[in-house]
Order: sequence, then C-alpha cells, then structure tokens
Amino acid sequence: MSDAVDQGAGQKRLELALQAAGLGEFQWDLGANTLLISDRMASITGFPAGEMTVQVGELMEVHAHPDDIDALRVYRTAALKSGEAFDTRFRIIRPTDQAIIWLRMAGVIGRDAKGEPERLTGIVEDVSRHHLEEDTRHQLMSELDHRVKNVLAAVQALAQQTAKRTTSLDSFLQTFSGRLKAMASANELLTAARWRGAAIDHLAAAELGAIAPGQTSWEGPELFLTPRAANALSLALHELATNAVKFGALSVDSGHVKLTWTALPTGGFEAVWNESGGPTVSAPARTGFGTTLLGQVTGRELNGDVKVEYRPAGVRAKFTAGPQAVAERPDVVPEAPVARLTETVATSRGPASLKGARVLIVEDAVLLALELETGLSDAGATVVGPAYELEEALALLDQPIDAAVLDANLNGRSVTPVAELLQQRGIPFVFATGYGESAGAPGGFDAPVIRKPYDVTQVAAAVAELLAGR
Repeated sequence: MSDAVDQGAGQKRLELALQAAGLGEFQWDLGANTLLISDRMASITGFPAGEMTVQVGELMEVHAHPDDIDALRVYRTAALKSGEAFDTRFRIIRPTDQAIIWLRMAGVIGRDAKGEPERLTGIVEDVSRHHLEEDTRHQLMSELDHRVKNVLAAVQALAQQTAKRTTSLDSFLQTFSGRLKAMASANELLTAARWRGAAIDHLAAAELGAIAPGQTSWEGPELFLTPRAANALSLALHELATNAVKFGALSVDSGHVKLTWTALPTGGFEAVWNESGGPTVSAPARTGFGTTLLGQVTGRELNGDVKVEYRPAGVRAKFTAGPQAVAERPDVVPEAPVARLTETVATSRGPASLKGARVLIVEDAVLLALELETGLSDAGATVVGPAYELEEALALLDQPIDAAVLDANLNGRSVTPVAELLQQRGIPFVFATGYGESAGAPGGFDAPVIRKPYDVTQVAAAVAELLAGR
C-alpha cells in the first residue's frame, strides 16, 4: 500500500515539475507503431492527446516546417542507428492555429536485446522565445556593427577634412577633439532615447550649457530630431559656439548667444542662432572646414538650408529643416543633460600644473591609459599605474596617492570598490568615462565627471582643481 502511495506521490511530483518547466511528455513504441501524447505535449504542439497509431517519423514530418524536414530525417536516422539519447530542435507548423513554433525534442532511446530501437521516451518544449531572442540579438549586433562603421567613417572623414584646413598639429588636435565631442554629445542623447531621436533643446543644452554660463540661452517648442538631423545640428552648433568663443559674442563677458526655434506648418522647423554684445564681426578671410560644414553639409543633412550672416553686431545663422528631419516623440525621453563644467576649465590660466602630485590612473583601454599617462606626466605628475584591471587598481592603493583618474567600468566590472576606498582615505578623484549618466557621477559619488571622448588637458585641469581645493 505504501509503495503504491509513494509511487503515486512521485508521479504527482513529476507531473508538477513538468508543468512548471513547460514540458510535455511522450512515449513512442516503434514495434507497435503507437505514440502516446500527454495533454501537456498536446497543448504545446497542437497534436491530439492520447494514443495513436503512427509510423516512425510520420507525425513530425507531416507537421515539420519544410525547411527543417531534411535535417530532421538525417538526425533521426543517425540517432536511431546508434544513439542512446536524442536532443534536437526544429520548427513545426502547429495544426490547431498554423503558427510556426520552434520545438525542442529530447529523451532516451530504449533498445531490445539485439540493439534495435524499440521505444522513444522523451519531452518536448516550446523554445520559440529563445530563438526569437537569438534572432533579436543577431539583428541588434548587425545594427550595432552598421552604426559603429558609420561612426568610424564619419570620424575618419571629420579627421581628414579638419587636417586639410589646419596648419599645425596642436590646432588640429584642438579642433578635431571639439568636433568629436559634439558627435559624442549627440550620440549620447540618441542612445538614451534608443536611437529614436533627440530633443533639440537637449542638443542645445549639451553644446551651449557649459560654454559660458549666463551668456547663452535657448528656447522653442518640444521638437525631436532624427538621428541624422541631430548629429548634423550638434556639429553645426559646435562650430558656431567655437567661433563665438574665439572671435564672436562669447569672446567677451558682455556678449550673448541666443538660439530659438519654431515648428513649420510643413512639418519641419526653423532655428535661428543670434549673437549680440560682442566685438564687431566681419566675414572670415578664408573658408575653413567649419564654414564648409555649415554651408554644404548641415543644410543637406537637415533636408533644408543654412544661411550664415556675418553682421557687424554679431553672427546670425538661420537653419531651415524639412519634415524628414523631425522624428516622432520617442517612447523613452532622457532627461536634459547636465552642464559639463569640468570640460570647460578656463584656458586663460594656461596649462594645468600637477608638479609633485602622484596621480593614480585606472583605465582598461590601453591606448587611453597611455594617452592619460603622457598627458598627466607632461603636466608634471608622477603617474601611479596605469591599472587596467580592478585587482591591479586595488593593489596600487597601498602606495602614496594624491589624486586619481577612474574609468567607471573595467572590463565589465565596476570601479566602485576603488572609489569607495579612495573616498574613505580622503583622496580626491575624477571619473573619465564613456557612460552618459544624467544623474551625475557613476555610483552617486561626489566627483567631477569628464565624458569620453575627452582632451587629456581637461583631465589634467580637473585633477589640478581637485588638488587646489584640498
């Protein structure tokens, strides 16, 4: 009696486990040509539950997807010939609703005394979701590969065009770095919105918010731009802002830049850049890449037009964009970017001096670490490291350290343990990272943040500011 009870309880537990795992079971008697299908398997496959008479492979081949039948036959023949178990995946067209589902079939093969197969006992599982996720991953990787190549091609073109119109290496590095940051700002906003679009006021905030606090303003209705238009406008605003800092309204304390935009009845928009209160303006003597960018590239990318006027009272630029430049409001709208004051340390003070300071570098990208090491050394610092892994960084904390430059992520691992120890010991640090967190520093630490791509002089200046404040 107890054996029967135990057996019944065990069967019940097995059924509950199969149900919880989403599995259906079957038994195929090859000698009797009978197939026993459980209710759970029937609900998954759409095959009728109960026992039926069927030849080997007949039921599966009838309902298997045409593209999978040949492979299924080959696998079945090989498994029945010499295998003790089977585990395969294929698609079926479910007879009850004609849905195409991926089926996993696994189990064991029972053989007679002569070694001939006589019984298959196994389970089936609907693995359509797993295959859908895998297909989605492949699509995302293909899209990522496409976008990365596009970005690299754009960076290459930007570097070549900048190089053709600069007369010194220092000038090239400064100009190219600024344009690269403008691209990074737009891409950061687009990534936050899952590449559905970017708000024009966020682009303005990213490019103007920290250049000259109190001397820039922007206003207009809520508008979202396509990725192509957002990148184009971001670069254009950067060019105008750079010229304003060097020669225009932002070169003096009394100057002001205002950006306004309005939606057009045709579906596009019009934006006006207006400088006032600065020195008298005249047209540039030569045509640089920035002028070419505004005159030939931006308008086309916006499916519209750009007109730049060098009025004596200040530069005025008018952008007219077609409806193709405007995107629907994305499902995810990121917060407005925080002004990056750490990226705009006044250059009038001259190069930052870190003479005598011992600065720890924690960065997993070797080329960036080398660039940081060179830049900080040129500023007079004694570099500790660089550390490329979390364990390396933690081991270096035993040495005397005055300040640190930390990447937020080290080969997939958070730099938080290093930051916590530095904070406990009262050692200031700055984050130099590619993570675009609108809420401030990674991990909530009270520390300056410099976003990649950056100029090493910005990092040196930020570290100098930290040390000066101790």
